[in-house]
Amino acid sequence: MEQPLPNEFLAQAEARLGRGRLATDEVTLATYGWDNTGLYFRPQGVFLAENRQDVVALLSLCHEFGIPVTPRGAGSGNVGGCLPVQGGIVLSTQRMNRILQVNPVDRWVKVEPGVVNGELQNHLRPHGLFWPPDPSSARTCTIGGNLAMCSAGPGAVRYGVTRDWVLGLTAVLADGRLLQTGGLTSKNVVGLDLTRLLIGSEGMLAVVVEATLRLAPLPAAKRLLRVLYGSVQNATYAVAALLNQGLAPDAVEFLDGAALDLLRKGKAITLNEAARALLLVEVSGRVEEVDDLARRCQEILERFDALEVLRAGDEAESARIWQARSALSPTLKKLAPRRINEDVVVPVSRLPELMDGLTEISQRWQMPMVNFGHAGNGNIHVNLLTSQTVEQVLPILQEVFQLVRKLDGSLSGEHGIGIQKRPFLSLEVDEVSLQLQRAIKDAFDPKGILNPDKVFPAS
Repeated sequence: MEQPLPNEFLAQAEARLGRGRLATDEVTLATYGWDNTGLYFRPQGVFLAENRQDVVALLSLCHEFGIPVTPRGAGSGNVGGCLPVQGGIVLSTQRMNRILQVNPVDRWVKVEPGVVNGELQNHLRPHGLFWPPDPSSARTCTIGGNLAMCSAGPGAVRYGVTRDWVLGLTAVLADGRLLQTGGLTSKNVVGLDLTRLLIGSEGMLAVVVEATLRLAPLPAAKRLLRVLYGSVQNATYAVAALLNQGLAPDAVEFLDGAALDLLRKGKAITLNEAARALLLVEVSGRVEEVDDLARRCQEILERFDALEVLRAGDEAESARIWQARSALSPTLKKLAPRRINEDVVVPVSRLPELMDGLTEISQRWQMPMVNFGHAGNGNIHVNLLTSQTVEQVLPILQEVFQLVRKLDGSLSGEHGIGIQKRPFLSLEVDEVSLQLQRAIKDAFDPKGILNPDKVFPAS
């Protein structure tokens, strides 16, 4: 049992934050001690900030007493990034959920970090605009979490990732000082780019309290192709060929045979029994051009012995197909006592080698794997279905990550590092880079109170 919070700290919290604002009851502590990994670390207190002044007050207080602070959005992450490993205080921004201003002319929106991604998209739709980062968890994940992990989603193949769609940030440093970065213009080259530094920093450098997001116009029309293949290899070669033609699809999603078996079992969709891989290819553009774009994509995809090509007839059919894809993650969580979800990424041309290597690792270790994800970026979600803990499957993960690095890939495309990938960081980040990153962390947070024990390996 960890030591209780100091009485003097609790007294100061009552005075500075407000009576009863810092929760220490067991129900609240239990609620905020877990995330989507299923791991649990008990915090010593939970603070639900309602505005930037709340964040300033809490961080100033915790900095003074040296109390760890773990920022948290919706808790939908897959690497333990918002878990209070050292106890301390969980700082939730879920109540900071206001959309502050939309500027349709200059195409930006100002939001607080607790705004849910999907709700923001709904708010922007009447303006004919959207924010391109689109994680599969958009119905629940918050903008603050998207910024912390630089999350993306299917649309990244055309639009890029979160850091490409942020103009500026307001953040609170570990000692309570406010930091402004960026501005309202897409061209802004004054000084070092602290905006992009904070994005993807996993809450270790500062807590974002406001973000100015760059917006894109909604496409006039979309078309979705569902393509089935008899082998994973044919599907992955088709992806590489498609992207080599410069057709700029909005999304290229991939599901392997194990994923298709799950969809069949759950009756989420009816599929050809011979199919061992599926691609979802979505294109968009002007009404007069989108059908021709879809036809050109289909011609390329069919060259690789496609078993079947279905073009969605309308938006409702497209939504049903996408819904089947979205059902995979929840289905996996129900089927296995523990699902370890990795989000490796390799150059698109190396996808066939990646899938061959994953099959070999799965068979040799007799470890069931289900693979799907954003093939247009080479970003594949490798799901290990096991009853073992992360520590017990470390040798398997080590082989997966070594394979990815051999193929010139990265350990993470959108989930981040958190606590689960810390042991493997040296596979990708060399010692010089690690020293510089630690120095940046020390400059922002000299007492090391912000989201401790994350990303960097234990020294």
